[in-house]
Amino acid sequence: MTDRELIERFENLTLQPERFPHREHVRLTWIYLNEYPAPTALSKFCEGLKRFAASVGKPDRYHETITWAYSLLIHERMARTEAADSWEVFAEANQDLLDWGSNILKHYYHEETLQSDLAKRVFLSPDKM
Repeated sequence: MTDRELIERFENLTLQPERFPHREHVRLTWIYLNEYPAPTALSKFCEGLKRFAASVGKPDRYHETITWAYSLLIHERMARTEAADSWEVFAEANQDLLDWGSNILKHYYHEETLQSDLAKRVFLSPDKM
């Protein structure tokens, strides 16, 4: 699926949930960050993700802290590397962002923080140093 097709299917709610695993969440965030200033990209992605989750009957799956934290990490990595212009190059250089099983946020947050209702509703700053 092309970047444009991913955006269109996500925004018009025709993207099948099985076609939107963690890697595609990261890719879509990367696309938005390439197209818009960071605050706009974050807003568009968060609102779109809430709509998407509701459209597949899982509105409770949206998690504000995870969404913001990943978006901010992606944005930082894009700024630190020349790889920002190519998804393939960016993905290859940032495998830790794509590995949901290892979840890079475990380096920044205590598990109980990420599992809290508050973290789901609002962005919480990292609490692990």
